[in-house]
Amino acid sequence: MSQLAALWRTATLLVVLMLASVTALAAIEPSDDHRQAAVEVAESLRYGHYADVDLDDDWSRRAFDRYLDILDNQRAFLLEEDVEAFRHLETRIDDMLLDGDLNGAYELYRRYHARAESRYEWLLARIDDGLDLTFDNDGRLEVDRSDAPWLTREAELDELWRKRLKNAALTQAISGQERDEIEANLRQRYEGQLTRLRQTNGEDVFGLFMAAVTGSIDPHTEYLTPRQGESFDIQMRLSLEGIGAMLQSDGEYVKVTSLVPGGPADRAGVLEPADRIVGVGQEEGEMVNVVGMRLDEVVDLIRGPKGSVVRLDVVPAEAVDMTRSHVVKITRDTVDLEEQAAKGEVIEVERDDGVHRLGVITVPTFYVDFDAWQAGETDYRSTTRDVAREIERLEAEGIDGIVLDLRNNGGGALQEANSLLGLFIDRGPTVQVRDARGRINLYGDTETGTVYDGPLVVLVNRLSASASEIFAGAIQDYGRGLVVGNATFGKGTVQTLSDLSHGQIKLTRAKFYRISGESTQHRGVEPDIHFPNLVDPERIGESSLDNALEWDTVRKVQYRTYGNPAQYLDTLRARHEERAETHPNFVYLEKRAELAQRMQEERTSVSLDRDQRQREVEEQETEQLALENQRRQALGLEPLEEWSDARGEAGAENDDERDQPVDRAQVLEAAEILTDYAELSQRRLASRP
Repeated sequence: MSQLAALWRTATLLVVLMLASVTALAAIEPSDDHRQAAVEVAESLRYGHYADVDLDDDWSRRAFDRYLDILDNQRAFLLEEDVEAFRHLETRIDDMLLDGDLNGAYELYRRYHARAESRYEWLLARIDDGLDLTFDNDGRLEVDRSDAPWLTREAELDELWRKRLKNAALTQAISGQERDEIEANLRQRYEGQLTRLRQTNGEDVFGLFMAAVTGSIDPHTEYLTPRQGESFDIQMRLSLEGIGAMLQSDGEYVKVTSLVPGGPADRAGVLEPADRIVGVGQEEGEMVNVVGMRLDEVVDLIRGPKGSVVRLDVVPAEAVDMTRSHVVKITRDTVDLEEQAAKGEVIEVERDDGVHRLGVITVPTFYVDFDAWQAGETDYRSTTRDVAREIERLEAEGIDGIVLDLRNNGGGALQEANSLLGLFIDRGPTVQVRDARGRINLYGDTETGTVYDGPLVVLVNRLSASASEIFAGAIQDYGRGLVVGNATFGKGTVQTLSDLSHGQIKLTRAKFYRISGESTQHRGVEPDIHFPNLVDPERIGESSLDNALEWDTVRKVQYRTYGNPAQYLDTLRARHEERAETHPNFVYLEKRAELAQRMQEERTSVSLDRDQRQREVEEQETEQLALENQRRQALGLEPLEEWSDARGEAGAENDDERDQPVDRAQVLEAAEILTDYAELSQRRLASRP
């Protein structure tokens, strides 16, 4: 073939591809089903949502901004002129939704689509030309541009993407990859993103726009496309086989928000909340880079049959640079109820007057075998029944008090929160539920008698949510025991799922309130005694979510109190702080939380100079390693040579209580606090005439 013929063939192919792209883009249109569903969503929000929702111009501005955030969160594709060209939609989304007029939303998506397609082609052309792998004296890249202004010129976008491409190459170069491998990996990443972009259809765009509409109301109100609704149903039936982790989008990354108690990831101990997943691979074959991939597509890659292995490339939550990833393996499985069952143990606390035996009952979730219960079986499994059995067993072993461990308990069956409270109080209300019309229903324990009336401490953390918060709040309000740990998640709303003519809507319909009248929403439950935060509350929790409903109050209900732990708090806190100041694990946890906060505030950009980048990362990791080794030295353990080894050891099974700062230090200190509380309570009783 002559050179002229080859050029002609190439040009013809480019024209065909361009025409195909234009044709595909023109095919992204709303259907009649989408228009009807949009009207139904609007009606659901106006008349069914808990909050007093006004679909007016103010709301429309929020929805418009959220749509832009969903399309281009990092301000990396659209120019200011693109946004301004659609500024007229800013106050029209309410009318568009009510009229089922989706044309403007689809036009804005098509503008974004064209920009993104052009940008990925630009990136692939740079890779084909050969990457510049000299990493010296090349400035810095802003880490988070979500609040940055829109760029005004194409040349500015080119410069931003030149730096982003440089950073992507540098990240892989630092991990030891050679030129060919770097170029192949980045080509695979951008070709994959381009392919997925070109596969977008009208249904996908409708889902994106509805996410902006519902997400501007509150973070738990959500439109589900027919495909998403099917996945939701599978999850609710607990038949989904995967790793047992809750994930959410975090800019270009997928972030772990929580682990299902007793699930594969929880048992493996290799994932933690706020970890970011940057790659997914099966047991064999190449790792798929998932940076920039849609959340549902990442979830599909992670899912798989029971017994199969998935590999995840993970950047730890505490890592200071995206180059510090490591690969973990998790065997997919289903979650067995037995693995989520309440379990008890005895911990011994030594004091001057002898050894005190404390019972610790871990409650991973609020569960009940609904099928057996509805069938009238008398021996069905539930949280309350299992905890009652553990209490009886522990009391037979001569315990002086009970620590109820609700850390990482994301909630579950509300009826179990009511009945579990009944083990510790003699009848009474548990929670108030207020609906959209302002009507309040009161739920509580109706059975007389208690199973345990001795000293009680409830241990919670940032991942204790929903029913856990209701239970902990009620224990606090009744004065029945102490709550220690961290402020809880703050999930104080109730959602229902309704079918639409096309898809479904998950709608916030009610709100939880404690019997004291305070909401658990947004603020969660504040413990009586605080422990250092292991999870950054700025990244995990209701208050970290956009448009979360606010905390408020209703009228308190009448209830009796069982004690007044508040009278001992000054003494209890002083004793706790005295122990924490000298206990290696608590010193470590306090300093680790402070270091993580400081690093997050300082790390607003990354250097594109290889030597400078490595120096910055090494300096920060040296601090982290020194902190870990201070703890280990104080506990008589061997020091670590690399900071990354700390995560590996944390995930390994280890019976040595000295080397479990996250899980055991808090439990042991809760037992110490319980011992103090029991002593002070008994002393007061003994002093009464």
